[in-house]
Amino acid sequence: MILSLIYSLIVTGSSVTVILIAVFLVFLKVLKIIVKRKKCQQSDKKRPIVGLFHPYCNAGGGGERVLWCAIKAMQTSHPESRYVVYTGDIEVSPDEILRQASKRFNVSLPEPVEFVYLRRRRWIEANMYPYFTLLGQSIGSIYLGLEALLAVVPDIFIDTTGHAFTLPLFRYLGGCEHVGCYVHYPTITSEMLRRVSSRVSAHNNRPAVARSPFLTAGKLLYYRLFAQLYSMAGGAAHIVMVNSSWTEDHLNRLWNIPLLTHRIYPPCDVDDLKALSLERKSKSPYIRIVSVGQFRPEKDHPLQLRTMYQLRQMMSDDIWNRIKLVFVGSCRGYEDEKRVSDMKDLCRHLSLEENVEFKVNVSYEELKEELTEGIIGLHAMWNEHFGIGIVECMAAGLIMVAHRSGGPEADIIVENEGSRNGFLAADEVVCGQIFYKRI
Repeated sequence: MILSLIYSLIVTGSSVTVILIAVFLVFLKVLKIIVKRKKCQQSDKKRPIVGLFHPYCNAGGGGERVLWCAIKAMQTSHPESRYVVYTGDIEVSPDEILRQASKRFNVSLPEPVEFVYLRRRRWIEANMYPYFTLLGQSIGSIYLGLEALLAVVPDIFIDTTGHAFTLPLFRYLGGCEHVGCYVHYPTITSEMLRRVSSRVSAHNNRPAVARSPFLTAGKLLYYRLFAQLYSMAGGAAHIVMVNSSWTEDHLNRLWNIPLLTHRIYPPCDVDDLKALSLERKSKSPYIRIVSVGQFRPEKDHPLQLRTMYQLRQMMSDDIWNRIKLVFVGSCRGYEDEKRVSDMKDLCRHLSLEENVEFKVNVSYEELKEELTEGIIGLHAMWNEHFGIGIVECMAAGLIMVAHRSGGPEADIIVENEGSRNGFLAADEVVCGQIFYKRI
């Protein structure tokens, strides 16, 4: 009786599975027909379409600098192509997006660019997935990518924001001749697994998980399974571009396509910044510490405030009153704006409000103004993939202090005596001591 029931359940379950697989395959076939028909209906078939997937193209960070510089370079070398940017910035007009690119990065495009506005961008936002965030965002990127594909079918597809799961979508369903990506930061890394295994609490590892051996084991399994899926998605790329040797090393281990992977450092406007005058640094009554970076959790602004708190314990009042930490960065939306508000609250809690300034969504000229007056540069992100802001600070003549990890350690900061160009620190205590000695 029991065996018969178990057998019936197995047969029923197998039948349901087969039916679901068949329905899914039919769905994919129908989608492929729709996409193919859409491609045939597109006008101006003589001009190849280059589609760039960048849902936050108006965000104002280093990734956006790469996007606009890349489009400018491609338009200059291949003016015969059409360039389409898939963006979720539905509240911003094309003219305003281009104006902001010129204002923030000093980049003006030689030819027009088209924008495809995506209305399902919320499906890739972390706050949509309180649990299994990486998996949720990856599935969401497929959904968003499908919206993009059904709007305009490109001949060449380039993901410039790290949404690797769009690559197989555009290659196999969209039939794109070439699929590529520029990876700023791998979605998952061996360091992330190591942090979870060590039960270290961080912005991507809740304290409740870090405290529980059972939850830690479950999360490690989830991360390892996700890494396999991520590897399969990355394997769909015809060409991979990365921004640092650190990113290259991690992707070679994850995707295992080293012959298709090329290191291309991001554009940094060093000539313009090297021309800035150094006189105002010595004449300023203030000792200004400048931190350049978007207001995102991984940039670890709280660590920078804790560094200031450490520095305060070491300094005399007359010198402390001359020290200013200036945060210069952009906000992508409400979550980032809320983060700025939280940082201001933390400033008050640590009694730093008179020594910390926030410069949000500033122009390129305003950024140069801050770098002109700055004495020390600070960058606290753990495993920063490269660090355009670090290079900008160094070019402007600031003494740079960055986190001892990732791209800054591998590609930018040299600590050898005789060739030192900056300093590295792993925590607020060491960072505070470096500041104290330099000031």
